[in-house]
Amino acid sequence: MRNEHASVPHLAPVAGLLPRTLAIDFTHQVIGRDYMFQTFLAGAPAEKVLTTYPEPVRGAFFHQLGDITRTVHSVRGPGFGRVAGPVHERWSDALLTWFDRAAADLTDAGLDAGDVTRLVEVADRDRAVLDEIAEPRLLHGDLWVGNTMLAEGAPEPLITGVFDCDRTWWGDPEADWPIYLALRKPGTERDAFWKSYGQVGRTENARWRALVYEAKHATALLLEFHRFGMDSELAKTYGEIRDLTTRLATR
Repeated sequence: MRNEHASVPHLAPVAGLLPRTLAIDFTHQVIGRDYMFQTFLAGAPAEKVLTTYPEPVRGAFFHQLGDITRTVHSVRGPGFGRVAGPVHERWSDALLTWFDRAAADLTDAGLDAGDVTRLVEVADRDRAVLDEIAEPRLLHGDLWVGNTMLAEGAPEPLITGVFDCDRTWWGDPEADWPIYLALRKPGTERDAFWKSYGQVGRTENARWRALVYEAKHATALLLEFHRFGMDSELAKTYGEIRDLTTRLATR
């Protein structure tokens, strides 16, 4: 919540899509926790509405999403890491610190963190490749179908709102969640995302970094699958992380 609040000024280019903050309190003097009240967003949740459109029309949604993502990524930051801080001078420090904390969270949840630790050891050998990213850009962190609203009754999907901006980061745009998901299913309506966003880098070093970012997202999903008791997905994701580690090591 504090990270989302700190992000509000930086999200000004897409402010028309965001809920407005009505009240916020981090003092714990009123109730014993942080709280925030926001305005309701117009429209219907895209997660429920998007699939009611014919598949060929859904590309309009992903085209808009690509444009919104590109706009967010155009914002420059003071360092790498969470918007609320702390920030790091080097991208590798911010990214590998995130992995270390994720491994600690896995351990606290009673899960095996060994695969994540091994991945960090491999990625650490090529910090210079990560640190080719020298300019921090704003990443939404969770921008996809589930966190958008659509206009009701529109002939094609029209995004009217974006919410859940609590995972914002300063980092490499190609590490952002919408980039990861747009890459997951090529040859589908998701390809429209790239028509407005533009193409991501495909140099050898960019491809290597993309594997690290894929591992980051997979690591984040481990806790989600554990929380919801999705054991088969949990085992599958551990396998993906081991495969990514092998691919990173053969660079």
